[in-house]
Amino acid sequence: MISGIVINRHATVRLTFLLPNGSRLPIEFVIDTGFTDHLCLPSETVALLGLPFIYDIPANLADNSEVSLPVHEAIIIWNGEEREVRVIATGRRPLLGTALLDEQELVIQFTEGGLVTIEGL
Repeated sequence: MISGIVINRHATVRLTFLLPNGSRLPIEFVIDTGFTDHLCLPSETVALLGLPFIYDIPANLADNSEVSLPVHEAIIIWNGEEREVRVIATGRRPLLGTALLDEQELVIQFTEGGLVTIEGL
């Protein structure tokens, strides 16, 4: 089970990254059910982590403009196991999307300091 808390009206969880240099780094993510991929990290963070680039994807923004966003590869610890995920380099805040929530139960006690849990079905 993955657990976190609600902070400032954001359901958050901490995920551990296994970096290319062999070290581990925990990063706090906001769960975004409107984001359908795995993870988003700011471009600066992706560069600092040294995540390998895979490809660019087209994205349609809220203002209906089209942009191309770089996708990188990362390995995280998910429910105690290593898992390869896509990381889109964009935005200002780390986001966790619904691709990671497939076959999972997400429970949020939506109050400041409330418990957030993600558990396999």
